Amino acid sequence: MRKILLVDDERWVRTALKWTINKLNLPLQVVHECSNGLEALDWIKLNEVDLILTDIRMPIMDGIALVKELSTLKGEYDVIVISVHDEFHFIQQAMRGGVTDYLLKPIEETEIKACLEKWLNKKSSEGITSKQTKPEKETLPLSTIDRVLEYIKKTPLDQITLKEAAESIHINPSYLSQLFKQQLNKKFVDYITELRIEESKRLLQNTSLRMSEIAERVGYSDLAYFSNNFKKVVGCSPSEYRNIHLKKDESKTKRATSIESGT
Repeated sequence: MRKILLVDDERWVRTALKWTINKLNLPLQVVHECSNGLEALDWIKLNEVDLILTDIRMPIMDGIALVKELSTLKGEYDVIVISVHDEFHFIQQAMRGGVTDYLLKPIEETEIKACLEKWLNKKSSEGITSKQTKPEKETLPLSTIDRVLEYIKKTPLDQITLKEAAESIHINPSYLSQLFKQQLNKKFVDYITELRIEESKRLLQNTSLRMSEIAERVGYSDLAYFSNNFKKVVGCSPSEYRNIHLKKDESKTKRATSIESGT
């Protein structure tokens, strides 16, 4: 049974899609629903899924940004985007980003069935090829530092501390601190700060979250402290960074629309 994640800001759309998918009697199961791309991204980082059905137009993080962020994660994700006819340039943008297929609203039962069957056949063919060509890999035990890095990757940034990270693999915090310095040539706190700033940059570019929400999400309870740290590392304030990238994105969209329309 293949697992599906539904992402749409309208609850009734998710309910209708789930009902239709269940009615098709295909080897598919909707295992979770999310109302925006950021919520989906958080869930995907901690759970396994085979296929993501996502709307393009959503608040906080839209479908295009979600597809872009998925490409930065470890693993391959199949995505089918959902849109309306007058937003076809968004679908083209998503297809260039590597999505599997698309559906246009209003979605007919016959269309979603054909789309999902096509995807299932593709996965079946890939599975046969993979079994024929994939050599068996020897699984090596993870080193102490790798185990810590795995813990950090799976834990929300606002919950990471040296003490908690050390406890997760049953070692002393001071030993972990030394280990970081020896093997990664940086302090634990500096490593986490880098991750927090990188994540905040992604959120500033790809979501409409407020500054205070971003600060809290990456582990800063004080907005001023977050802004100072961000400026120290990046060279500009969070709001300046967002404005710069908004202008860049607007310019790219105008250019792409101009090329597609032949003007």
